[in-house]
Amino acid sequence: MRHRLAQGFAPKMRPMPPKKSGIVGVLDIGTSKVVCAIARLKPRGASDVLTRRTHAIDVLGIGHTRAHGIKGGAIVDMAKAELAIRQAVDMAERASGVQIASVVVGVSGGRLASQHYEAAVRLTAPAVEEFDIRRVLEAASTYGVGDGQAVMHALPVGYSLDGRRGIGEPCGMLGRQLGADMHVITADLTALKNLVLCVERCHLSIEAMVAAPYAAALSSLTDDEMELGVTLIDMGAGTTTFSIVAGGHCLYVDGVALGGQHITNDVARGLPARLADAERMKALHGAVVAVSSDDHDMLTVPPLSGDSRDQPHMVPKSRLVTIVRPRAEEIVELVRDRLKASGHAGDAGRRIVLTGGAAQLQGLPDLVARLIGPQVRIGRPLGVSRLPEAARGAAFAVTAGLLVYPQVAGLEHFEPRRRQAVVGESPNYFGRVGRWLKDSF
Repeated sequence: MRHRLAQGFAPKMRPMPPKKSGIVGVLDIGTSKVVCAIARLKPRGASDVLTRRTHAIDVLGIGHTRAHGIKGGAIVDMAKAELAIRQAVDMAERASGVQIASVVVGVSGGRLASQHYEAAVRLTAPAVEEFDIRRVLEAASTYGVGDGQAVMHALPVGYSLDGRRGIGEPCGMLGRQLGADMHVITADLTALKNLVLCVERCHLSIEAMVAAPYAAALSSLTDDEMELGVTLIDMGAGTTTFSIVAGGHCLYVDGVALGGQHITNDVARGLPARLADAERMKALHGAVVAVSSDDHDMLTVPPLSGDSRDQPHMVPKSRLVTIVRPRAEEIVELVRDRLKASGHAGDAGRRIVLTGGAAQLQGLPDLVARLIGPQVRIGRPLGVSRLPEAARGAAFAVTAGLLVYPQVAGLEHFEPRRRQAVVGESPNYFGRVGRWLKDSF
């Protein structure tokens, strides 16, 4: 996989054939937790709900552990991060009874960024063929490769024929020039290389690397939201990322290097308290909107020394709220400013979906509604069966989205290459027919 990163492209996986089942392993490597999930993807029939999905997702096992050696979604201590990944994978394998050799990896750090590029090619025949589509996608995706950056996703947003835009599927249509509008998501090359190295040290290969806000959108958004326009904000421990989805396409992603862990740090300093106690109080009692009873509700803060002989001290809940609220407001305001600067705020239709562990703060939807948009809901994994109760909330939206990703991997284009340069691909007619039969039945 590292040779592709050296060329500026993250690993790309083959799409899941619509009529075949398969086992998929995923890794959500975050600042606060590492999650490994193993699931079986089974072909599903036509449905009025989540129509874009070709497979049902049946979770076989899931394991998660506290993250170590990771800061802001990036590896900062290889040995500690490797141990955390090994523990999560071992738990998932034991729970599922399945051993995995490869994984789809979620990426929340590495300075995710979006660019839109256009490219056009002359047609070699009167009608558009698959070969022409591949050529124009290759031409558009290469623009995203820059110094120190790697292309994670190259998502076609739309096509044009002889300058006429708004074409969804050009294959078979007549024209002279085919154009493509491509949304390219990039990340810091060094951060991705270290992430790949860490996963490979666990004797796992990487099928694909998926941007966390894109993955969360895949699992948490309804078909109507994806079509009408929505902003998904994934509030993790070390980063807060967001994606804008409209017309069924992911149009923009971005993020800020602030998250729930920064709120925890503020609580620990402000009370003062140990980090573990600050995290517990934030999760159980943290809020961003004050109520009249907060001055009377008293919280017990264990001694900073950790010595049971020292007496804990009591603080009103209002004190906790005054610590949590400013940082939460700062995060939401930064996302709002990035959203406005993106030029795609109008596509979101003022609808907001919140995911991530920090999204569960009391009153946060009201804060987001006041600062960004009036329609706010908490997003949870949709259409994933046999998820443990603890993994059905907003904190596991990225993990579930990584399980959805193999169904949509074929929508994008990554590494430009000749069709016959793929390892193991037969160049002759009978080989292509055999491969089609194998994938389809």
